[in-house]
Amino acid sequence: MYKPKTLNINNNAYVRTIWRLNSTAIGAVKDTEEEEFRVLDILKKKQRQERKTMKRADVQPDRADRMAPDQNWGNVWPGPRSFHPSSVPLPIRQGYALKGAAPPGKKANAELMKIPNFLHLTPPVIKSQCEALKQFCTEWPKLLNSNEAIEKHYPVEIITSDYCHGSPSIRNPLARIVTLRVKLSSLELDKHARDKFLRLIEYRYDEETDLVTITADRCPMRKQNLDYANYLLTACYHESWAFEEWERDKTEEDMEYYDWDKNASKRSLVQWYYRFQGKDLPEDVDYVGYDISEIPNGEQYKMAVNNLFNEGEKDETLLEYTKAVRKLFGLPDLDVES
Repeated sequence: MYKPKTLNINNNAYVRTIWRLNSTAIGAVKDTEEEEFRVLDILKKKQRQERKTMKRADVQPDRADRMAPDQNWGNVWPGPRSFHPSSVPLPIRQGYALKGAAPPGKKANAELMKIPNFLHLTPPVIKSQCEALKQFCTEWPKLLNSNEAIEKHYPVEIITSDYCHGSPSIRNPLARIVTLRVKLSSLELDKHARDKFLRLIEYRYDEETDLVTITADRCPMRKQNLDYANYLLTACYHESWAFEEWERDKTEEDMEYYDWDKNASKRSLVQWYYRFQGKDLPEDVDYVGYDISEIPNGEQYKMAVNNLFNEGEKDETLLEYTKAVRKLFGLPDLDVES
């Protein structure tokens, strides 16, 4: 049977022939392309571009100039905020003023934005806020209609201070200080407790106003200082009522003040009164517990001697002592020229 001969592709001669044909065809294409030269345009003509026309928007007038005089200011400035010139229809000025010139206005003024303002606390706004808070408040007691009644029922007074300042922190260190004031007469103290209480508080008592003032500032928070001031008052009050055993051994020379009932002046007055009445002095008489109300003008004499020794020799104490002695002896009053 006849079989056709197959072509051997791997023949080297045949491969070289195909490569030459392909290379000739590619070269012919390149020659055809290189024959066409492009024109060199040195002076390029600028293409005309249409200019964009900017449409300017109509500038609205400032908001401050368009505000109505009868507007509700609480709606414009309802709460605390930084100063905004377009929201305030007022000619506000702030800053350093040059010689012969007015201070800078409110436009682009950084000084007005540095400090806090109270533009939200106008009288009408405060009134409206108070009216809104009335429903949560109780009626003021009718019996507290005077300062005397308030001091009687609420003797303790607490004084604090709030500060508003420009600072990175909203807290002011001076706001932690708490001052407690109370009248000494409102405290239930006997003679011994009163003297001990005054010695515990030292300089915090004012004799002219009868006020005891305790200031607390050692704690970082106001509430802590308030608790500490209440603690100091409570501790001093209860400590003044404590009676130590060593206090029984105190003699007349150990007393911090002059006690007329325990001194020789009362004993001398009682002895003089019995001699003046022509009576015999009882042997078992108690000079300390003797009631001097039986002696005419005895109470006035007692007060005069106490004031003379405790307050010192002054024109007032000496004059009071002179009047008390003359009345005790039945002498006429001394005429003193004013």
